[in-house]
Amino acid sequence: MITSNQNSKIKLVRALLGRAKERREAGLFVIEGVRLFEEAVNSNWEFHFVLYDETLSERGKSQVESLKSKNIEVEEVSASVMKSISETESPQGILAVLKINQLPIPNSPNFILIPDQIRDPGNLGTLLRSALATGVQTILIPPETTDAFAPKVLRSGMGAHFKLPIQEMSWEEISQVVKLAGLNVLIADMNGESCWETDLRKPMALIIGSEAEGASESARKLANGKISIPMSGDIESLNAGIAGSVLMFEVLRQRMHDESSIS
Repeated sequence: MITSNQNSKIKLVRALLGRAKERREAGLFVIEGVRLFEEAVNSNWEFHFVLYDETLSERGKSQVESLKSKNIEVEEVSASVMKSISETESPQGILAVLKINQLPIPNSPNFILIPDQIRDPGNLGTLLRSALATGVQTILIPPETTDAFAPKVLRSGMGAHFKLPIQEMSWEEISQVVKLAGLNVLIADMNGESCWETDLRKPMALIIGSEAEGASESARKLANGKISIPMSGDIESLNAGIAGSVLMFEVLRQRMHDESSIS
């Protein structure tokens, strides 16, 4: 049992939780809680090691035992050590260090999300979760967007990381992916055409800019057009997580309606 905060595994966890640079260089990230742990197991994600304590639920313990049978390194820690490294107010007694695996981009994607300059981890996690729910096939993370594998993004994403290709790219690389797939590129912008009046059934990439600054100059150069969300009431805008989710669900609505019309 690990009882010291000076243990090498504990030090690694702290470094990975604290800095994006550490995660990129090590090719590792950290998840907490039974739900995310189960999502990783069910997705056959590659584990580096697992730490748990005596407070872990029976549901969590059964997952731990299954990993032990697969020769994955699992180690118990004291409850005090777990609490000292946990990013949550009420630790669930389990934490895992995983490999950052790059899921492949589909050959002919017809729906890509580009969260541009999204710096709030909760907003980015919300966008990832909604992307999974609406049929987005790939997330391309441009420069100046927060690290997709940061702890709060992972918690907000609720397992989307294990099912969607999420890749950091330069704008030049993003442009190549978009052009190769022949995608129409639209930016969410309050001055754009209503999403209700825009045909979103064609292969497309959706750019969601930050609340504070909007889309970057690089994003605007790549885009073919702008779309907006009709709103009633005296409000200027929605936060990036909500606005992006509304637009992604409108894409899904139009495409599902189109499929039902054909059938």
